[in-house]
Amino acid sequence: MTQAPPASSGLLSRALAEARSPRVPRTVPYVPERAFSWGGPGLPLAGPGGAVDLDRALRLSLAASSPAGGRLRPAPSAGALHPVRAHLLVGPGCSLPPGRYAYDPRAHRAHPRGRAPADAAAGAVVVLTVAAARTVAHYGHRAWPLLLLDAGHAAAALALAADPIEARVSLDADGGELAAAAGLPRAADRQGRLPGSEPELPLVAVWLPADETPSRRRDPLAAWADLPCAVSPVPQPGAETTPPGEPAAARHLLECLTRDPGSTWQPAHRPAPVTDDILRTRRSANPSDLTPPPASDLLARVLATAQDARPDGPAWAAAVGGDTPGLRTTAGPLASGDARPTLARWAAGQQWIGTAGAMLIAHGCPADAPPALIRGSHLAAGYAAGVAQAHATALGLGSRPIGSWQQADLGAALGDAPEQDWIVHGLALAGPADPTRPAPPPPQGKEERS
Repeated sequence: MTQAPPASSGLLSRALAEARSPRVPRTVPYVPERAFSWGGPGLPLAGPGGAVDLDRALRLSLAASSPAGGRLRPAPSAGALHPVRAHLLVGPGCSLPPGRYAYDPRAHRAHPRGRAPADAAAGAVVVLTVAAARTVAHYGHRAWPLLLLDAGHAAAALALAADPIEARVSLDADGGELAAAAGLPRAADRQGRLPGSEPELPLVAVWLPADETPSRRRDPLAAWADLPCAVSPVPQPGAETTPPGEPAAARHLLECLTRDPGSTWQPAHRPAPVTDDILRTRRSANPSDLTPPPASDLLARVLATAQDARPDGPAWAAAVGGDTPGLRTTAGPLASGDARPTLARWAAGQQWIGTAGAMLIAHGCPADAPPALIRGSHLAAGYAAGVAQAHATALGLGSRPIGSWQQADLGAALGDAPEQDWIVHGLALAGPADPTRPAPPPPQGKEERS
């Protein structure tokens, strides 16, 4: 493993400042999702036996409910663009035979890409990648942080869907190891091996162990990294939808973020009220439906979930209006006054946020943050927002993630040192439109665990 060169830190700081700046990106109209790029016959994910039911886990997390359009999926995505792809590294104890697969979310099929190593860990590792071109076409220089947030949301969706298996999530795995394990080329080899196809950048790994108590010392990626790539994607000439340099620049930034060794595996837990039906039906609400304020106790529960989902990620606060407007944390008040109109200006001018029932905001990630902190802050914020949104849905609350933030220097606005405490992500919340709708029962025991 190699450390990121010092030059990459300066490059990333400049790119982060640009993404947070008010400059309006040059964009193109919505670009349809391209056909699945991996050839060969797809296999159904349901199979006899196996502790890890990949059919259920992927149907509840990444599968498209509309195969023709492919836009409606359980996990939210900036602009409904869904850049996240999944590669399945399947060992013993799963509903698929052992092997390496590419997952097609529209057909809900797994396409074989090679054998499994003899010493593959029981269960499955899902390597989540992003294809940057469509998001760059829509968001320009603001795209690469949104790609990180999208990957975090997808990881949360998959980890929640794995319940009752205690999934483990790595947001800091080395990019080279992820690429090798998934059978994807490293950056230097990409053009020679995959001409005419859009590159995929691996960012996250989710481990669904088949054993009840898998060894925490074992890295489930290591056994896969030595296997060659048996199947390559089908070439797709004309894949780029923007000038070629723009997606390439975004991919280079993401590659710089993943050069540090890590592979820290954190356990994931499903909040107690969340069920499979919630995961199957959750959707982001329309802004016009997000004006009723949520009950204070329910807001506090969702805020606690966001904060606890990734303790290694950015801090979370809630902006509320009403008789006692202010910013609140799980530890108590952070500031007085109604912050929602300011948040509306910072959130790419989405004025409806000024009257939203409440806004949860993830904040941190200084302007001079090192690559590992930039990557971790955005992935963890997306992950925590994904868990919090599922919890909010289970509590009867409407919600909508907000990913694009410009000039959102929260620390400076609160009188602290500038450039040190920026808003990274947000989640708008609102109470049910129907006041007669009954509230869910209180949780039993520790609600952060199912």
